[in-house]
Amino acid sequence: MTEQIRFNDGAAYDRYMGQWSRLAGAAFLEWLDPEEHLRWLDVGCGSGAFTEMLVTRCAPVSVDGIDPSAEQLAFARARVASPAVRFDLGDATAVPFPDDVFDAAVMPLVIFFVPDPVAGVEELARVVRPGGLVAAYAWDMPGGGFPYEALKVEMRGLNVIVPEPPSPGASRMDVMRDLWTGAGLDAVDTREIVVERVFADFEEYWTVIFGSPSFGPKLAAMSAADLALLESRMRARLAADANGRITCIARANAISGRVVMG
Repeated sequence: MTEQIRFNDGAAYDRYMGQWSRLAGAAFLEWLDPEEHLRWLDVGCGSGAFTEMLVTRCAPVSVDGIDPSAEQLAFARARVASPAVRFDLGDATAVPFPDDVFDAAVMPLVIFFVPDPVAGVEELARVVRPGGLVAAYAWDMPGGGFPYEALKVEMRGLNVIVPEPPSPGASRMDVMRDLWTGAGLDAVDTREIVVERVFADFEEYWTVIFGSPSFGPKLAAMSAADLALLESRMRARLAADANGRITCIARANAISGRVVMG
């Protein structure tokens, strides 16, 4: 049995996943190469990391970010100070907007958190105008692409239940393609994204992990002996370079499609 993850601390989440999100998001936007001056919807905007990238890179007319966490939204509002941006509570499977009001809608690192991915993609397609863009990227959970996959493996080896999103299989490339075509989207294209994050040393990595909403509570509940064993195993897995730096690799699957012209 697994436990689901709840993200209610924007600052802690940003330390844990923000840099990963920006690394993958930059590659994603470079691949999409979207037009400027679009009306964007950012579903599952969280701490606002990707929303901020849209503002700085895409010169949008507007960006509406929605997320189910009021705490995350508060952090995002403090982070992204732009009159073009608005953040509101919202559910990916019941997007609080009428049909055809956006030029582009994205799910950045979100689809595996959506309990009903089919409904989530259909909602994206519903609120985007004909010819508009519907896109997403997500860590390849089944394929081991999650940034902290090695830690998950070692924790499970010590019989520690690791929190999981409700729909990890939705991040598979073939599943995402089926979701996009099933929602009636056209010109569907996919791309694998590989990114690296460098930690100054193992201590920085360990501090980030302990402060994370996914792993922190589980680590804090472990016995001293098991925690020491876990740390030893992770030090062996994450070999440092000559300067003590730790490099971690993650892999995401990206997809885009267009709403069919009427």
